[in-house]
Amino acid sequence: MTSDSFYREPVPAEWAHRHLLDLERLTPDEIRLLLDTATLFKEATGGCRRKLGVLSGFTVVNLFFENSTRTRVSFALAARRLGADTVDFTTSSSSLSKGESFIDTARNLEAMGIDAVVVRHSTPGTPHLLAQHLQVGVINAGDGPHEHPTQGLLDIFSIRERLGRIEGTTVALVGDIAHSRTARSNIWGLTKLGARVILCGPPTLVSDRWKECGVEVSHDLDAILPRCDVVNLLRIQFERQSTRPFPSVQEYAHLYAMTGERLRQARDDLLILAPGPINRGVEVTAEVADCSRSLILDQVTNGLAVRMAVLWLICGPRAAPTTTPLGSHGGRLV
Repeated sequence: MTSDSFYREPVPAEWAHRHLLDLERLTPDEIRLLLDTATLFKEATGGCRRKLGVLSGFTVVNLFFENSTRTRVSFALAARRLGADTVDFTTSSSSLSKGESFIDTARNLEAMGIDAVVVRHSTPGTPHLLAQHLQVGVINAGDGPHEHPTQGLLDIFSIRERLGRIEGTTVALVGDIAHSRTARSNIWGLTKLGARVILCGPPTLVSDRWKECGVEVSHDLDAILPRCDVVNLLRIQFERQSTRPFPSVQEYAHLYAMTGERLRQARDDLLILAPGPINRGVEVTAEVADCSRSLILDQVTNGLAVRMAVLWLICGPRAAPTTTPLGSHGGRLV
């Protein structure tokens, strides 16, 4: 496929999914197909700025039950770049406040002729439940601490775009692993593509049980930095914690924030990622967030390309099934 014509063709037969619910159950080839398709969309739209009409006449509903800036706007813009209409569903003014169930709300939206639902919810498994009750495509935009597949994809895309590969790289995920859906999607995606993943943070937020997933666990950022090609800095999610996991924010920053001094002690080509929102002075200092090795804003741009790819693969046209002509098997209809 070439970037100036691929979207005029049916969705590749290698993509057989009606939904995107997680990265855990995707194969390495399916993840590569998503990344390759995102690359083509980024090229075809001049860096995600030009509109294409490939989903003209389609409608995508953003069904967000948690606050969001980047993900909600990114999905809306991605759909519009593809020519689709978008609806931002507002939960506070919906019939949910009158006692209507979540599933009934979604089925009523489906009855209006929508084509896909992008859902974010604080309860793990909500997109999977929705997919069991709807015929339209369901895309997981984050379900509690479970997964955030498009964030994982855009992080991996950003690394591959800069380094040219994922296999053989060493990527450290630093911070609140315990409550991070982004961490889980990164772990599944990176390990499936052959990266070495190191989880780093205080013991209260990074359990040794993660080793069962084939990753390394460390509680010493300074010790692992010399081995890293990439450091992905994850926000401390105080809103998901019932107790403070460390004595103070200042102590956390002292031990785990990516500072200019740590950057100077790392490899010269170390890349810095952060899924946002970033807390300057906690996970990362301003000096590092704004330096030339930071891909933080590249991640935002690449999120558009990834979400365009996901929407097209979920909603785009399928090739007509091949049929065997009558008589080609001894006159029998097969």
